[in-house]
Amino acid sequence: MNKDLNIAGKFGKAFIEHPLTLILGIFILILGVLSLLIMPKEENPQIKVSGGVVIVALPDAKASEIQKVIIDPLEKKIREIKGVEHIYSFAKDSVGIVQVQFYIGEDKEQSNLKLYDQVMRNMELMPKKAMQPIIKTMDIDTAIPISSIAFYSAKKDGIDILSQTELFNIVNPLTKDINKIKNVALVELKGEKKEQFNVLVDINKLSSYNLSLAFVAKQIEALNFNTPNIGNYTKNGEFTLFSIEKGVENIKDLENLIISYNFQTPIYLKDIAKIEKSYDIQNKKEAYIYTKNESGVFEESSQITLMASKLKGANSVTINEEIFEFLSSKKDELLEKNVRFTITRDDGYTANNAVNALVKDLLTSIVIICILLIFTLGFKEAMIATLTVPMILSLTLFIGFLMGETVNRITLFALIVSLGMLVDAAIIVIENIHRHKKQNPNLDIKILSINATNEIGNPTNIATIAIIMVFIPMFFVGGMMGEFMHPLPVFVPISLAVSLFVAYAFTPYFVNKFLGGKK
Repeated sequence: MNKDLNIAGKFGKAFIEHPLTLILGIFILILGVLSLLIMPKEENPQIKVSGGVVIVALPDAKASEIQKVIIDPLEKKIREIKGVEHIYSFAKDSVGIVQVQFYIGEDKEQSNLKLYDQVMRNMELMPKKAMQPIIKTMDIDTAIPISSIAFYSAKKDGIDILSQTELFNIVNPLTKDINKIKNVALVELKGEKKEQFNVLVDINKLSSYNLSLAFVAKQIEALNFNTPNIGNYTKNGEFTLFSIEKGVENIKDLENLIISYNFQTPIYLKDIAKIEKSYDIQNKKEAYIYTKNESGVFEESSQITLMASKLKGANSVTINEEIFEFLSSKKDELLEKNVRFTITRDDGYTANNAVNALVKDLLTSIVIICILLIFTLGFKEAMIATLTVPMILSLTLFIGFLMGETVNRITLFALIVSLGMLVDAAIIVIENIHRHKKQNPNLDIKILSINATNEIGNPTNIATIAIIMVFIPMFFVGGMMGEFMHPLPVFVPISLAVSLFVAYAFTPYFVNKFLGGKK
């Protein structure tokens, strides 16, 4: 045996007869399966996007003054923050708004902290009458929903049974329950209509009474006040609670509101306006769903869309399964209330299908490689080389899991790209062992395997490092494309490095087990 062993020969010698080698191989395969099941699945990689908005109010200031005393000083100080790419700002009467965009890839938490710190440390530059700045940061992780569900009313004679406000009152409590599900970040409703009193003022009647719209609005606003309950103990030791009823409880309360007097005659709100209890007409958001009835005709219904987003790094597949399981448990209760729903977006299903399709393609590629190797290396040799592929992929996925990576289309694409290169090291080791055995048929297979593995160690290492170096520059690609393709320069080098370890450690072991008696 060659006493001067390199890293390949040392691995081969250490593992070729070790009793735990087979157990280690099985353990690696189990780790791979668990990693594939546990790792968060998503359709596309999450991209780091950081930014924020700084809003500063200065009452009674003109836009030109806002630009000079608020916008300009803020822009100057924000430009000092490292990582800021763009600053957009505009001034309005009484308020200045500065939008900050960091370079894509900048750490979100660090960027938010730097923006907040920079603004608050320079408060002395703001005018004395300026109000406390409002700093609103952007969170793309929670801004994009992973699921959406459309709720709509059942119909009777082609007409919705529930009004838009009744539908909202039934759906709104569901948002709190869904938000309690683990890793659900944000739950929003779109197209909702909330209940309110609408006062439709007749401008002609308003003019006839010589009243202004602002005066009427002020009189109505005077009813909106909160009075705390007052509690006290009587002489007998009994506790008495005093409370005041709401000023407006129905339409009549508003209709009988005295707005003003005209020659000692009261002017009621009903004299100048029409009052109705309906939805918030100032809300311009509309959402509709089209369903096919029993006759095959499409019917239009107003709907409310519930959208849920997840926390960063969470598994969209399991989250959506929990959300839809919860809604299924509420289905009968909603049907009794004449509420129907349908799933309009399921990123978990899409991500799972995409991942499963790529895993299937990965397994198909392994089978194709095995068939090709059978015709070139022989059956047993092909089986040995093929056995190393799932071990390499398993160990690569486990390392990716430890690094906090997710399983997505680009991750699996990186594994498919590197698949052809993964078997190179194992093929080289087997071919060299085969050549040595042909030249020295009487030499012990263990010594022969170690010497053959050691012989090709250094050139194989250099060749693999050269391929890895090709992907290293992708780490420095900036912008959206760099973030999107991030898994490629991560998983390809890892899989290639792992392929060397598996080839040096397990190929001699399998050769000793399966080809030990072959001449």
